[in-house]
Amino acid sequence: MSRPIVLVALLAGVGTTLVLSELRWFSRRPLDERLLPYVPGGWKRPPRLGVLSVGTFREVVRPLATAVGDLVGQVFGVRDDLPTRLARIHSPLDAAALRVRQLGWAGGVFVAAAALVLLAGPPTVLGALAVVGAPLLAFLVIEQQVITASTRWQRRLFLELPVVSEQIGMLLSAGYSLGGALERISRRGSGACARDLQRVGRRIRQGLSEAEALEEWAELADVPALHRLVGVLSLNRDTGDLGRLIAEEARAVRREGHRQLITPLDRRAQQVWIPVTVATLVPGTLFLAVPFLQAMRLFGS
Repeated sequence: MSRPIVLVALLAGVGTTLVLSELRWFSRRPLDERLLPYVPGGWKRPPRLGVLSVGTFREVVRPLATAVGDLVGQVFGVRDDLPTRLARIHSPLDAAALRVRQLGWAGGVFVAAAALVLLAGPPTVLGALAVVGAPLLAFLVIEQQVITASTRWQRRLFLELPVVSEQIGMLLSAGYSLGGALERISRRGSGACARDLQRVGRRIRQGLSEAEALEEWAELADVPALHRLVGVLSLNRDTGDLGRLIAEEARAVRREGHRQLITPLDRRAQQVWIPVTVATLVPGTLFLAVPFLQAMRLFGS
């Protein structure tokens, strides 16, 4: 029996055992663990994990996947913190769970690429590139998806800020407190700002002040316009004309958004002249070159 077949059989046996360990009819919990939730204080005790189970496998793989993922991200220039990006987009996964998923996809792609190389028998260099590059590409695709989702969320937040700022200003002018205005917008809204304000409300109920919760939101979102808005909202207890300041900040955000929209349009309009200029200069250069070469030939003879 060849070594690859033995290795594949070993991996298949371990995977089958892990899958079957999650089935109740195959891995029945002991009686003391089944009675543990009904004992006073028993719900605080973590369940005991088997020697070979999905739980133990996850606990072993999570630190390794986190270390490998952070190293690969730093090598390819990913400087943003993964937990920050996941918290920014309200992902149900934590950083370790995402790293485990990346490692799982990379491992599956590695096995598929290795099997394909063994079956196809390409040249050594091409086979090595496929076996090494395919898992790395799968790992980076998931990383890029998180980065894209984070950037898209920041863009949505920036586009919603003018409307949300004006709503906060109107509610404050109508007599609402800052916390009441934020709570009302979070309950009645459905956009990115509303979801972030729901988290701000939870942080306020956990004991943070309104200024601290808003500052935490601004640091997590990492949008310059939001930093300026939070700076204005932090003056809530120091000024009575906060509605006018918020309205001015909303107009400034709108002007910045308009400038960001106009800039690429102007750049594209300028790029239109590049082929026109080339199409004009090339025939003109040819028309000038022909009599010039003829004159040089006459003077030379």
